[in-house]
Order: sequence, then structure tokens, then C-alpha cells
Amino acid sequence: MTGTLHKRALLIVNPNARSGKRPIAPVREMLESGGLTLVDAAPTDGETLSNVISRMRDACDLVIIGGGDGTLNSAAAGLVDTGLPLGVLPLGTANDFARTIGIPADPHDAARLILSAAPQPIDLGEVNGHLFFNVASIGFSAELAGELTEKAKKRWGKLGYAIVAARLLARSRLFTAYVEHDGSVDEIRTMQVSVGNGRHYGGGMTVEQTATADDGRLDFYSLEVDHWWRLLALLPSLRKGTHGKWDDVRAFHTTEVIVKTSKPRAVNTDGDLTTWTPAHFRIREKAIRVFAPATENRDFGSKRNVRASEHS
Repeated sequence: MTGTLHKRALLIVNPNARSGKRPIAPVREMLESGGLTLVDAAPTDGETLSNVISRMRDACDLVIIGGGDGTLNSAAAGLVDTGLPLGVLPLGTANDFARTIGIPADPHDAARLILSAAPQPIDLGEVNGHLFFNVASIGFSAELAGELTEKAKKRWGKLGYAIVAARLLARSRLFTAYVEHDGSVDEIRTMQVSVGNGRHYGGGMTVEQTATADDGRLDFYSLEVDHWWRLLALLPSLRKGTHGKWDDVRAFHTTEVIVKTSKPRAVNTDGDLTTWTPAHFRIREKAIRVFAPATENRDFGSKRNVRASEHS
């Protein structure tokens, strides 16, 4: 195991995650045979996962979380507060953060990675004090998060996103927003504003083709389409992360951006509605450490590698 001092692992498994009820005993055995002493904990009344991590900080050397992106999001503040490295067992519906940083989808393979990999520094996004791993959105995606129930996600998985999205799309309308960044203010009419820290989100969408979760920047885009069918035409590019090339998509990179609307609008962070506009986004560089492949060993091109090739 990499890092011999990391022997006591706080293990938190979300039983409500889509795969949270699958047998976890073989994964536990693998972790224990690899040298870890597992310390089980769960929230008591009124506690969040972050509260649990902070409370157990002196009883463990790392934290292992079994769940999806929403589960990870609820643990973010505790991980930042304690500085404990994170191991991820992907048990959720989409597991977008795990995909972004190259953690295997199979929990057994993910456990092997925790035992063998070194913790990698990972950025987090922040909006109005709320941390996020993947993306924060205002507009269509926030409405989708509000209507996609846990029951639907567990029953339909990724298909649930598509079912609810199709229903919302038929009645979606543009809204006015004011975007402040890098010394400029833009008034826009948009269906959705998204600010990404990682690469993947929404069960199959891509924030930006070359995005990573350790590049020290946020990826902003705004869908300024005037007809719902235009969004359907954009869908393949939204999945690939190449939508920034379209004329009706505003896209840029930054480290801080403020989005204001005439009336408060909900902000979706990693699938949950957590705050409202006005929304102040910023990057939190190297905020946490995660057991993951080193950037150059992941199965997608990083911005660093892209830039290096451009200058070679």
C-alpha cells in the first residue's frame, strides 16, 4: 500500500446510493487485507457527512466514501477542514467525479486503487460558500435537479435524467443573467449557465473537452439557444465537451465569476440545489487529496498534456 502511515480508514457507505445496497463485504475484505483498519461511522440526527468526518478526524488517517456525486459533495467541507485524503468507491447513479479523475467504475478495482495509488491534489469549485466537485448550474439543469427524485434515479439510473429532461425541455424558457468576470460584465439571454471544476457531469455530459479537476481553473458556458430543437442539435457536442465551438454557446475559462439574475434562481451543485443567485463562483486550487491515478496515467488527455504538445 502506498503511504504506510495511512492505516486507519474511516468508511462511510451511503445505503441510499443506487448501488449502495450491493454486497460490500468483498470490498471490505480487500481493503483490510491490504493493510487498512476500517472504522465505520454514519451521521447521527442532524449531522452531515462533513460533520462525521470532522468528528472522527483523530480516529483515522484517510476517508473512504461509497456513494455517488451527491454523497461526495456532502463530505467536501469535512475533507477540506481535516485535510484527510479521500478514497472513492463509486456506488452512485452517474459517478461523474470518479470518471473525471480516472477512478474505475467497479468498486473492487476502485478499492485496489486506494491501496496502490498516491493521493493526488484535486481542485474544488465554490459558489456562495458551497463546495462542488463537478459542476454548478443555473437554469435548465437546476430545474432538472429539482424534479429528478431519488426514487427515479434509483429506478431508472441514467435513463431517469433523459426522461425528466425531455419533459422539462418542452416548457423551458430563456432568462436574463448578468455575468461578471475578468473585468467585464455581459448581459445574456440563456437557457442554462454552468460553471465546471471537473470534466463530467449530469450522467454523461462533459463540461469542456480538455477539462481536468486539477488545472486551477473554472470552465464556464452558457446555452444561449432560442429554440428547444437547437438544444437537441447541440446534444452530441454537450456530451463530447465541444459545445464551446457553437455560435449560440458562450464559453470561457476563468478562476472567478459572478452570475446575477433579476429574481433569485436556484443553483445546482453536483446534483443538489444548495444556494441561489446572485452566485459568486471561484476555484479552490488543490483543496483536497484523492487516491487516483496521476494525471499523466489517466485515460484522457489533460490540459497540461495538450498545452505541452502544442509547444513541442
